[in-house]
Amino acid sequence: MSLYRDTGVVLRVHKLGEADRIITLLTRRNGKVRAVAKGVRRTTSRFGARLEPFGHVDVQFYTGRTLDVVTQVQTVDAFALPIVGDYQAYTAAAAIVETADRLAAEEEQPALKLYLLVVGALRALAGGQRDSSLVLDAFLLRAMAFAGWEPALTECARCGERGPHAAFNVQAGGLLCPRCRIPGSVHPAPEVLAVMAALLHGDWPLAEDSTQYVRRDVSGLVAAHLQWHLERRLRSLPFVERRAREAPLTAALGSDAQAGGDIDDETGDPGADDTDADGEPHATAGGATPGTAAWTDTARATAPGEVEVTGAAEGSRRDTHPGAAGT
Repeated sequence: MSLYRDTGVVLRVHKLGEADRIITLLTRRNGKVRAVAKGVRRTTSRFGARLEPFGHVDVQFYTGRTLDVVTQVQTVDAFALPIVGDYQAYTAAAAIVETADRLAAEEEQPALKLYLLVVGALRALAGGQRDSSLVLDAFLLRAMAFAGWEPALTECARCGERGPHAAFNVQAGGLLCPRCRIPGSVHPAPEVLAVMAALLHGDWPLAEDSTQYVRRDVSGLVAAHLQWHLERRLRSLPFVERRAREAPLTAALGSDAQAGGDIDDETGDPGADDTDADGEPHATAGGATPGTAAWTDTARATAPGEVEVTGAAEGSRRDTHPGAAGT
């Protein structure tokens, strides 16, 4: 009998048989682990509620032939309620755990930095002091840096010439100088590039001073860059709410606002569940959820070698030479 313990974040769950579930976790020491939690769908289960998406838990496993078996679970931090109670935070958290699941492709391969990024992002969402869309974009940029896909924001992605440069191309990997510019490049406003760099390096005052138009363009470029390199679309991104956060009801009534934290690459934590079998938000009729930003608010591929960015910030422009994407 081989037992081991680890701390991890629940990325997704799906049903197995009549009462069991297969739990996918991103752990501190063992990377991504898939394990069977027996009987957790019964009302008498001792730890079923702890093994929900966004949960940060300490788990004991028994090594099985194909899948490990969960034998004990303890909650490290309980952040589920604040994330579930805020739709904007919930959709951002769903995109975070889906991205982590895609990036940690191989099971039982340590990914400590990615684990810390996920935990820190979930902690920031649960705290509620940062705009959820900024937290999500900061996580995506840092996760891409972890995977080796960090966009070039200060130099040409091809020749390495120091900027500033005006053209940005997702397929090329970031900014391009005038000599290396290729058809399909977009010309985001300088403020957009500045906010992307601020989110990547943790300059929160600069990022939070940005307008909603700038944040929308940042989200579009980040989403397009990530999905191009993942070579697949993230199913949860169309549901992410990109509007400005309204004042909570407790603040309107004069109650104290809930305290929270920032993205911390050294600590972090969890959340919620209102998802399908893959741990992703449900869609309503038409494939969208009322009140969310449309998928067209992000950048999307339009043809080989081209990318379109909708909702560009004022002052942005795009290439018009032959082969460039149309507006």
